[in-house]
Amino acid sequence: MNYSVTQFRKDYPDDDVCLDSIFQSRYGDLDTCPHCGVIGVTFYRVKGRKCYACGECGYQLHPLAETIFHKSHIPLTSWFYVMYLYSVSKNGVSAKEVQRHLGVTYKTAWRMCKQIRVAMRQGGMKLSGVVEADETYLGARNKKTPILGALSSKRARAVVTDTASAARTKSFIPSTVQIGTTLHTDESPIYHWTKADYYHKTVHHSIGEYVRDGVHTNTIEGFWGQLKRSIDGTYHHVSRKYLQSYLDEFVFRYSYRDVAAYPVLLERASKRVLR
Repeated sequence: MNYSVTQFRKDYPDDDVCLDSIFQSRYGDLDTCPHCGVIGVTFYRVKGRKCYACGECGYQLHPLAETIFHKSHIPLTSWFYVMYLYSVSKNGVSAKEVQRHLGVTYKTAWRMCKQIRVAMRQGGMKLSGVVEADETYLGARNKKTPILGALSSKRARAVVTDTASAARTKSFIPSTVQIGTTLHTDESPIYHWTKADYYHKTVHHSIGEYVRDGVHTNTIEGFWGQLKRSIDGTYHHVSRKYLQSYLDEFVFRYSYRDVAAYPVLLERASKRVLR
């Protein structure tokens, strides 16, 4: 679903509208003051401050507290715009690009990008339906980092790991994929154990077999390809320390590719950051 920049600018023209949006996302269903206990209370915006007060007792709620926007001096309109770029950019958004767009320092731009990826963290329901699982490697030839991944037609998961082994897949797949799901992999022995809990089907890449009776891992291999091209072309290099957050970014974008991803990202960004 397309969410155009024209619509974005119409929806979020200034910081006041942005703050109201965060407040509604975080506290919109709050009908009782947590301090005085009055039911059906109205919270009003405190003039000159980024907070709202109870109409009965004056108790204040700070919608930016403990979110990715906490203690930031950057205007909310700038935050919202960078989040919009992240939601629509197929290949990611570099801190250098954010620096050029906003006219901020590279350090500020990098921090904003890092915080937005926090809002893109993976989670939610386990994958079901037909799921493809595969492993890949990123980095220099002598310092390659293994990654395990799984995806369905609707969602994806990916995790940085120390080794792409059967022991590691025995923790990754059950935590990611519903038991009893149809699972497509290649012939790698690290997935052989899944036959006990999953309807496991394989293709044999080693003999040039890539599709057999509808069984393939082409979708997840395409996901890996997009990830690698984007890291090479947009980010150029990602250290192992931060690689998981970049995986979160690309998993988020894949998982919400058929809907307007921006409202989802904004809702996540409006919640407390789980450290």
